[in-house]
Amino acid sequence: MTLVVRDLVIRFGGRTVVDGVDFTVPDGARFGVIGGSGSGKSLTVLAILGLLPEGASATGSIALDGVELLGMRERELARIRGRRIGTVLQDPQTALDPLRTIGRQLAEPARLHGAVSRRGARAEAVRLASLVRLPEPERIVDRYPHQLSGGQRQRVAIGMALALSPAVLLVDEPTTALDVTTQAEVLSLFDRLVAETGASLVFVTHDLAVLARISTEVLVLSAGRAVESGPVDRLLAAPQHPVTAGLVAAARATSFTASGPEDPA
Repeated sequence: MTLVVRDLVIRFGGRTVVDGVDFTVPDGARFGVIGGSGSGKSLTVLAILGLLPEGASATGSIALDGVELLGMRERELARIRGRRIGTVLQDPQTALDPLRTIGRQLAEPARLHGAVSRRGARAEAVRLASLVRLPEPERIVDRYPHQLSGGQRQRVAIGMALALSPAVLLVDEPTTALDVTTQAEVLSLFDRLVAETGASLVFVTHDLAVLARISTEVLVLSAGRAVESGPVDRLLAAPQHPVTAGLVAAARATSFTASGPEDPA
């Protein structure tokens, strides 16, 4: 399933915050969007989902397999979110309900879309907990978010995003709040799950070292504009824009490498 963004312009607070962004994510691709704070990367994700903040507007085109999403009615977009486009956001602590068990939240997407019955919800939750390699799936589904580590909560969010086997997975800064070891584990998990499911991946981050481990193509944003794009290996080896060069320098200063993730046993 191909995602095509053309001439995307987002205006917010009387100014243009994303200006003429174009990119294509082919079926099964691993595509990265990178930029610093204020670059427009997260707003681009929200525009794809039809979830721009109040007061923001978008023009241009966002098409999923030829179906225009920009301007689509909320009821129709709600059917696409989760079923065709899965989403993992930066902080799972804010995405999870502290008063509901992990199992209920894992099963919720399938329940909302009528994919499983109430009776089958627990089995579905255990399946998803196993899919994202949460420890002791049968037990962990009865726990609450505060009883899990940050990495485990992120795995719950990933499981929820994959519940309906979406064709496209949008991932916005999923490792920012995690320590280095947990970051590597979560990246390895994404690598395995994308390979197993065949989903297209759109991975948004400010860290090129992280992006190099999971994406093959990258779009660099700065102040709402696309300043460079291409294979991540080329950008690492020979950045053409000063913004990209700065990202490469920062990546080389970290402990990550671009050799690709390895999923721990």
